Parts: sequence; C-alpha cells; structure tokens
Amino acid sequence: MTGWRKYIPLVIVLCLAALVAILLVPIVMRLSTERFIYTSIDDVPESDVALVLGAAVRRGQPTPVLEERAYAAAELYRKGKVAKILVTGDNSTLTHDEVTPVRKYLIDAGIPAGDIFLDHAGFDTYSSMYRARDIFGAKAVTVVTQDFHLPRALFIARNLNLTAYGMTAQNAGVSMKNYFREVPASVKALMDLVFQREPKYLGEEIPLSGDGSTTWY
Repeated sequence: MTGWRKYIPLVIVLCLAALVAILLVPIVMRLSTERFIYTSIDDVPESDVALVLGAAVRRGQPTPVLEERAYAAAELYRKGKVAKILVTGDNSTLTHDEVTPVRKYLIDAGIPAGDIFLDHAGFDTYSSMYRARDIFGAKAVTVVTQDFHLPRALFIARNLNLTAYGMTAQNAGVSMKNYFREVPASVKALMDLVFQREPKYLGEEIPLSGDGSTTWY
C-alpha cells in the first residue's frame, strides 16, 4: 500500500468514530433528561409557565402535532400546574405564523386572554428557551411537545439554567422521520450551547407577571 492509499483505514476509522459520536448526542440528551419527562399531567410538578413549542400550520390552522401541544398546555393550565402559557414559534413573516393559531385555540378552550403570551421570534428550540429566560423572565417551565422533541428541548433549557420539566403531547401526525431529524438537530443544539449563541432577536423584557394579550400583535 503506497501513497494516499495507506491512509484509507485511518480515514474509515475516523469517519466511523465521527458517526458514532453524532449518533450518541441525541441518546445522551434523552438519557440525561428522561427523569424530567412526564406522560401524565397529574404527575407534572408545578412551574411558572407552560411553554408550547412551535410547529407547522396549514391554512391558518394548527397541524395535528401543534394542536396536541396546545391541548396539553390547556390541560396543564386547567389543573393548576401552570399559571401562564407561553406560545413560541416562527412568525418571521405575515404569511408564516405559528403562534396566532395556537392563541386562538387556547382562547376557544377557555384560557383567559391575559394568561396567554406569544413569542413571535422563537425561530428554533434554542431561541425559544433563551428568550423564555431572558425576555419573559421564566425560571421554571413545563415544555410541551412530542416525545421525539422533548429530550433536546429539556437539554437546552436545563443547560440555560432553567428549571425545566417536559409534558409529552400525543403523537398525532408524528412519524419516524421526526426521530431521525433529531440527530442533526441535536448536534446543532449542542453547538449552540457550546458557543453560547445569541438569538437573532432579543429586545425589551416582557415579564410573565403582566398581561399576555399585549404580546399578541
């Protein structure tokens, strides 16, 4: 074996090692957060706010994934587990709004307007957690999303010094693709934490002790 060919075994080993390391990231995130994840609302510890993470909408209506998150947040509120609901998502343009459909759902479900806060700049999970802490002043949150998403969300939140619990929303509309996508998403989240990325938008503080309806528009 001469020239560059002698390095082929080393390159193969390095590539396999890198692949294993990448696959380990979401596994470690799940193992380190599983004790904070709940499937029963009755078992969830009380916290300041239910944090509803964004997902796709269709023709102005929540997709099944997002609707299940909104439903779980409303149940947390009704059972006294949280005093406020913070809906976070991407509302970067007039035609892309992940938060208003959830707000309408919660209003229809009987949640008082003043207890519903909207974060229009939760462009990704890291930004949502960062802004929940720095803009809305949250210290203890119950993150509401599906099982595939909760380990990454809680890992981010707890490494941003939030006391975070996870409420598992029903898996309506979820497929194995969602779990596969968590591999690169988890690596990105880890890099965000390592390099302490600051979200694109921050702005003035909006304390959760105020009137949530002032955040709607």
